[in-house]
Amino acid sequence: MILFTLYSRSYCHLCDDMRDALQEVVRHLPHQIVIKDVDSDPELLKRYDELVPVLFGHKTGVQNSTDVGEQLCHYFLDVEKVKAFCHE
Repeated sequence: MILFTLYSRSYCHLCDDMRDALQEVVRHLPHQIVIKDVDSDPELLKRYDELVPVLFGHKTGVQNSTDVGEQLCHYFLDVEKVKAFCHE
């Protein structure tokens, strides 16, 4: 299973667009998408404020404090990079 973490915020059309596009690309793969609101955590806000949406992929299916995953894209979904990541 692949875990995707989408750093996002409320009322962000780019965030909604990335989530919807990601769901379409991975619909036939075992996956989970976790959405984290950067505005709810000062550290996330500091790190990703100007970059949201930001998408990370985790091959192990689990995100922990030592495995931040691989940053796949920000602002817009990089379909080719996500597909390549999924099929590595």
